[in-house]
Amino acid sequence: MTIQGWLLIAAFVGILLAITKPVGLWLFALYEGRATPLHRVLGPVERGFYRLSGIDPKEEQGWRRYALHMLVFNLALLLLTYAVLRLQGLLPLNAGGLPGASADLAFNTAVSFTTNTNWQSYGGESTMSNLSQMLGLAIHNFLSAATGIALAFALFRGFARRSAGGIGNFWTDVTRVTLYLLLPVCIVYALFLIASGVPQTLASSVDLTTLEGARQTLTLGPVASQEAIKMLGTNGGGFFNANSAHPFENPTALTNFVQMLSIFAIGMGLTWTFGKAVGNPRQGWAILAAMMTLFLIGVTVAYAQEAAGNPVLHQLGAMGGNMEGKEVRFGIAASALFATVTTAASCGAVNAMHDSFTALGGMIPLFNIQLGEVVVGGVGAGIYGFLLFAILAVFVAGLMVGRTPEYVGKKIESREVKLAVLAIAVLPLTILGLTAVATVTQAGLAGPLNKGPHGFSEILYAFTSAVGNNGSAFAGLTANTPFYNGLLGVAMWIGRFFVIIPMLAIAGGLAAKRYTPETAGSFPTTGPLWTGLLIGIVLIVGGLTFLPSLALGPIADHLAMVNGQLF
Repeated sequence: MTIQGWLLIAAFVGILLAITKPVGLWLFALYEGRATPLHRVLGPVERGFYRLSGIDPKEEQGWRRYALHMLVFNLALLLLTYAVLRLQGLLPLNAGGLPGASADLAFNTAVSFTTNTNWQSYGGESTMSNLSQMLGLAIHNFLSAATGIALAFALFRGFARRSAGGIGNFWTDVTRVTLYLLLPVCIVYALFLIASGVPQTLASSVDLTTLEGARQTLTLGPVASQEAIKMLGTNGGGFFNANSAHPFENPTALTNFVQMLSIFAIGMGLTWTFGKAVGNPRQGWAILAAMMTLFLIGVTVAYAQEAAGNPVLHQLGAMGGNMEGKEVRFGIAASALFATVTTAASCGAVNAMHDSFTALGGMIPLFNIQLGEVVVGGVGAGIYGFLLFAILAVFVAGLMVGRTPEYVGKKIESREVKLAVLAIAVLPLTILGLTAVATVTQAGLAGPLNKGPHGFSEILYAFTSAVGNNGSAFAGLTANTPFYNGLLGVAMWIGRFFVIIPMLAIAGGLAAKRYTPETAGSFPTTGPLWTGLLIGIVLIVGGLTFLPSLALGPIADHLAMVNGQLF
């Protein structure tokens, strides 16, 4: 570990905390439907969209209708992407003559990008045409991110409204988030990336002569535009197979730093938006404090383990930190920080290969996802997931003080607790269940490159990433098979929508309740005690997934390394 590495982490956290409130203020304006400076230019576009589609932006929707419209919208996008990928060989902007994707790969990819997972069982430059990248994939990067933020707004209204029948309008929320947040920021972001050396062209490739005199063909395409929303929307799907380790996606230390900031920016801003929505910004800061505590613990462990290096190589005389699978442009500190950020959010972009991390260094990305993707989490998904844990926390606190639990002025009763448990239980049950299936079937066992505990970790990480809608991988797993494409596609759909539906049901029930003022007997939900309780609940529930698999994966891996065994 170095001073420069710790300064990088400190600068990252400091800048994020500085931008949290400004980002939160902008999001709060969109949450309330108030005008922003961009409305003067984009307001006519928004109104024109409503007229063309026959949408009344002021119409309120109950949670069932909100959920139905959200599901139909996402299903339609999934079918569009599936069709584009299957028909790729017949469609334009395919200078390389790439054929259509197989049925199982098209299904997996369509589900992956619809659910904001962006798991990739393929190499982008050798599989996807420019049209497929733009129309089939990048469109989801915007709309799946907008859907997540819209869903967070719906839950905020559930807590903020009193005796109300609606939680907003799905179409209005998605339109405003896309038009006034994601598109304008990504235009500026893409221009910054282009100036930094990221390609943005409809040309598919360029031929050149290397310094050694050899001929080489470099794949190009509309990379910058996709890279911007890939990071800002916590999508993570790379234009190239190497993702953000590729110099055309992430050319400099500055772009690497900005990409990490953009992964967390909206998720952290939403914590402040929540506090403002319920009339007490301290509620948002308390949630953010819990998130950042978990994040700092994770990045500290990951950096320490990667800097300590591989004991097997040390015994062979190769001292120093673990640089296997890392870009020399970034080094250990930036790689460990990026890995922690991308899995603390539901981004999944990588600038180093997680499969090459040390056993305990790779444990942190795995653990981050298994906590429920709530350590900041994905845009929208992180905050609404954390609020489910908050409902459980106030229920536990209510048991301790012997009264009906309350949170931000709403009584938390059996219905809310049952629905929260139902949503949260999806993660451990699906991860462990599907991992078990893969480890006892011939098709599942054919996937891992490594055998023993590390091979198990590759399978476990894949299903953890899919159910958690993260998309990163222990890339030693050969996942482009009908078995893994199908099963991981099911896992991604369950991990996204089987959490959303109970969450929206909670939002609808809370919106209909009256406000309950705090009394002397109310449990405080803004101080260090509350933050500590939140952290404890997240760790305990996350342990339901992590502890059963810990001994078989990371710990067994670590013991093998200590005993001088390579993977």
